Amino acid sequence: MPELDSTVKNVVNETIEPMGISQIRVFAEKFAKIPGLIKLTLGEPDFNVPEHVKKAAIESINANDSHYSAQKGIIGLRKAISNYLSKRFEIDYDPETEIIVTIGATEAIFDSLAAIINPGDKVLIPTPTFALYIPIVKILGGIPVQVNTTDDGFRLTGKKLRDVIAREGADKVKALILNFPGNPTGFVYSKDELQEIVDVVKSKEMYVISDEIYAELTYGEKHISLAKLMPGKTILINGLSKSHAMTGYRIGYIAAPKGFVTNAAKMHAFVVTAPSNPAQYAAKEALTNGIDDCIPMRDIYQERRDYIVDQLNDIGYETKLPEGAFYTFSKIPTEFNLTAVEFANKLAEEGKVGVTPGTAFGEGGEGHFRMSYASSIEDIKEAMKRLRIFTENLKN
Repeated sequence: MPELDSTVKNVVNETIEPMGISQIRVFAEKFAKIPGLIKLTLGEPDFNVPEHVKKAAIESINANDSHYSAQKGIIGLRKAISNYLSKRFEIDYDPETEIIVTIGATEAIFDSLAAIINPGDKVLIPTPTFALYIPIVKILGGIPVQVNTTDDGFRLTGKKLRDVIAREGADKVKALILNFPGNPTGFVYSKDELQEIVDVVKSKEMYVISDEIYAELTYGEKHISLAKLMPGKTILINGLSKSHAMTGYRIGYIAAPKGFVTNAAKMHAFVVTAPSNPAQYAAKEALTNGIDDCIPMRDIYQERRDYIVDQLNDIGYETKLPEGAFYTFSKIPTEFNLTAVEFANKLAEEGKVGVTPGTAFGEGGEGHFRMSYASSIEDIKEAMKRLRIFTENLKN
């Protein structure tokens, strides 16, 4: 194995070099090494991709679709995305000029921020939230401004948003990132709560990046896209990883006004050239003939959610009922006198249950831990038994 030459050891990107990898991954990989541990860390659906969707990918390979597609994605998939968004969420986008197919929602986030940020620009990030927003903003030379929403039930209120913009400077704040249904909290914004945000943002020179990857996984009220209320300033991000259990296919997308998409498409072309053809044809099939494939998965998630929330509260971990996604976000009792990281490590080592500490999701996550219920009910039930025993031992 070659060793790094001493003459290049200091030739590094000074922004990236001090960063660690995602704390979600850190704890998932660390805990995976503990024998017999039940891992409820990653948001990885335990379902298989629907058969008709897999067949479409295979047919693409057999048809020798092995050449570069259009950089923004095959037009058939972009039309399918446009039709899906119109049918499901009553929002309209031109497939030719207002949609980009990306390598997962992660690339969509990167491209979108890259199209906005100049060095020193500020991006507001309500926390706790998806862990990758903060480092991406930093990599691009922006300044992530974390807004702790814990005291407001994990929602960004219009008042708090207005106050933060005034404090940080309206001339410097160029974007707000919303994540809903929320990871890790499962929080869903109502139409009135979204309208509060719109009322603040509409007069400001800024975008809202609305990450709605869990839009199909709501329990009760139907998801309302921010793009329906504020289409001209919303950058909608979505994908098929969660709705169709297609995490490994890596298909996401950006839907936004043409003037924004033009710049975002440049970054997309520089970074990836074009998405994979078989994955795109699979996604086209999923959004054309498999729009309802997510429903049986969602029903099972809801059953798991109801069970795990009931158990967590009964054991003594205050947990609000998640309205979407497939995570619980529970409060660590103060009498334990443990940080989120200390609690997660102790639970893994002594209780043999893997969870993600709340601090992996930003400043608003301290004192909490996330559990994923995208695992079998058998694993969840065993994890709750172990958590109960661990908790009783901890109290004693």
